[in-house]
Amino acid sequence: MTDATLGSLLGSAPPQMAQADLAALVAQHYGLRGPLRALTSERDLNLHLATPEQGYVIKLANPAEPAEVTDFQTRALLHLQAAGLPVPRLIRSLDGQTQVPTPQGILRVLTYLEGTPQHLTPRSDAQAADLARMAARLALGLQGFSHPAADYVLQWDLKQAAALQPLLPAIADPALRDLAAATLARYHSDIAPALPDLRWQVVHNDLNPHNVLCAPDAPDRIAGVLDFGDMVRTPLICDVAIAAAYQLDPRAPLHSLTTFARAYHAVLPLTATERALLPDLAATRMLTTIAITSARAARYPENAAYILRNFAAARAGLIALAGLDRSSVLKELEQL
Repeated sequence: MTDATLGSLLGSAPPQMAQADLAALVAQHYGLRGPLRALTSERDLNLHLATPEQGYVIKLANPAEPAEVTDFQTRALLHLQAAGLPVPRLIRSLDGQTQVPTPQGILRVLTYLEGTPQHLTPRSDAQAADLARMAARLALGLQGFSHPAADYVLQWDLKQAAALQPLLPAIADPALRDLAAATLARYHSDIAPALPDLRWQVVHNDLNPHNVLCAPDAPDRIAGVLDFGDMVRTPLICDVAIAAAYQLDPRAPLHSLTTFARAYHAVLPLTATERALLPDLAATRMLTTIAITSARAARYPENAAYILRNFAAARAGLIALAGLDRSSVLKELEQL
């Protein structure tokens, strides 16, 4: 699998820097000192820094990420902070900068949000509905936000799904590979032609259970949202479909999909066309997860456990969606 196939960013390993060197940079530029521990990441180098008053996330951006894209993420976080949403707060350097360039990548410091990652909590309809409401609030908070880098090309963006074709051979299971190919064919025929006429805006684009925090004493309540590294400007319904895909229960796919959609629709109403596209876009997200993680895990076997963390759920969800009666799904979504 070549870098060109995955794209320069997804085809690049996370940056490398000794913890002692990174600690020295953080102390120099931010005046922060404390023990560091590694955090998992697909593309960046992330560490937790503990001080007696506050925990912080030290982020060293992948050097393959253009500086304007990192700035896009930074500006969006500042925008959401002003809106009062539960997202990490950006810490400015001692000289007031939002980010510090280094030869290994752009350095940023964020507050560490406390909470229980959703993937470690029991799932429930109430939790899925609260996440749907949070997703709608985030989308509303990002309405009107713009940035010159918002239209950059990222393979995780569902409007880029056509470029998944070269990744399909990396899917080892022949039956799953065939289902992925059929899902991509439906994307070409039914989804891609409709995208230009939809509502577009900057969105989070990755509300997976590793990026969502629940209240420790109330796991049905969403307490925070992390990781804005996949933000793009894309059709709004793509963001809805991504979040819904991760909340889909393979044992009750129709019920879980409509539960999520109904709660989102109550906060930020979806058009009839958006609702009709939701199931196929959710399937497209599952296909994207399966194809990209298969390719990246083969390329970076030392990071495969992290890369493949959502693979099993995406596989189960794609199979479950494929088994639904299409007309029944569309009828339920029409009645939100």
